[in-house]
Amino acid sequence: MKKLIYLIVLLNILSLPIVKAEIALPAIVSSNMVLQRNTVVNVWGWANAQEKITIKTSWLKGAISTVAGEDGTWSVELKTTNSKAPQWIQLKSKKSDINLENILFGEVWLCSGQSNMEQPVGGFTGQPTFGSAQAIATANNPNLRLFAVEKELSTVPLKDVKRYRAWQDATPESTRKFSAVAYFYGQQLQEILNVPVGLIFTSWGGSPVQAWMSKEQINAVQEEKLGEIKLKTPRSHQTPTVLFNAMIKPLIPYTIKGAIWYQGESNRLEPETYKILFPAMVKEWRTRWGVGDFPFYYVQIAPYIYGGNKKYQTSENSAFIREVQLQCLDIIPNSGMAVTMDIGDDYCIHPPKKKEVADRLLYNALSKTYGITAVDGASPVYLSHEPKDGGLLLKFKNAETGLFAYEKLVGFEIAGEDKVFYPANARVVSRKDVLVKSDKVTNPVAVRYAWQNWIVGTLYDINLLPAPSFRTDDWNNAVRAEE
Repeated sequence: MKKLIYLIVLLNILSLPIVKAEIALPAIVSSNMVLQRNTVVNVWGWANAQEKITIKTSWLKGAISTVAGEDGTWSVELKTTNSKAPQWIQLKSKKSDINLENILFGEVWLCSGQSNMEQPVGGFTGQPTFGSAQAIATANNPNLRLFAVEKELSTVPLKDVKRYRAWQDATPESTRKFSAVAYFYGQQLQEILNVPVGLIFTSWGGSPVQAWMSKEQINAVQEEKLGEIKLKTPRSHQTPTVLFNAMIKPLIPYTIKGAIWYQGESNRLEPETYKILFPAMVKEWRTRWGVGDFPFYYVQIAPYIYGGNKKYQTSENSAFIREVQLQCLDIIPNSGMAVTMDIGDDYCIHPPKKKEVADRLLYNALSKTYGITAVDGASPVYLSHEPKDGGLLLKFKNAETGLFAYEKLVGFEIAGEDKVFYPANARVVSRKDVLVKSDKVTNPVAVRYAWQNWIVGTLYDINLLPAPSFRTDDWNNAVRAEE
């Protein structure tokens, strides 16, 4: 009887499931990934506490060992090279043997924001992306790799993304669903530099900048502190911190070269708050990634009809948020801005000319990050003015080789000390300045350009980069003559 009982107990023990202390990796650390080239990159994951992990790579001599901490987290730093050959990484522990294959060294860029970054190459329903058919048909590039974070919310920081599209080559199918701005940016960067490029896409339409920041950072820069974070419906993605927690924090510290950003419409009615929060968000991302002030290139929101052009001196005039985005260039180190004054759409908040947006981001990166100084990435920006011939002569920076207009300059207004703005005549003089005049303003003191929700920009430099909307004054009680 005792032998029978012993045998039954033994059989029960043998039938129990074996618990393995296997190595776990974040979704973004996988086969087919692109690691930032010629630098030190982070590889991390989880295991049992005090689990020893041995890592071998195809490009480093010898093995690297590490031990998981008490919380099970482990990480190592690996020095990458400029090799264009596919690489591998092997991770071993007592219970695991993981092989990551087809890894490339290249340029890794984070691509984030709201719906204009989210809009895919294939377009939204009823809202096209110009050039999509050609882009999709020719997308067959194993040296351009795409990783996409699917939409997710969280009230607390997550260790890993919950839903995602894993690293994959750019193909017609993967490209069709991927961010158009990101794809056009990365595809050209890959061809120009002739190195692999990895794009990490994480975006959500209609999201304010607060959603992309941590609770700690928001509380550090604003007087009204955040309390308990709760998800709301149906616009939960507009809740502060929830996208940072679910769609940014899990990607850190995957080593990146820089970031491109297209967002601002959801903060349109609070320009002064955005002026504080947007630079704070960039600073936080840079601090958490720990790779210095990485390049951060962003898009100024395009003109759009919104509520019309009647709200001149209120935040309902999107010229004020565009002004703040321009001012952020001087606040955020190592940044650049793509101006879109000429490629908006009056009744569609998702303009179809996404390649032009990507081009202007790319020019910033080529000239500022990759040292191709012959490429002009900076739009002409108002610098100063002086009285001339009964009007005001405007001078611009970033216009070393002059200014250009296809036809007549429109969108200029001029005012005297009464702060009443009248439509003005404007023309390029000496190929580098703009003279603004009106018969109705005999002693002008201020000029505004494109200072309204919807307008098509007409002022460029000779490389056809458009000037942003601007004002030479700081008045808060100006009016238009026709109002």
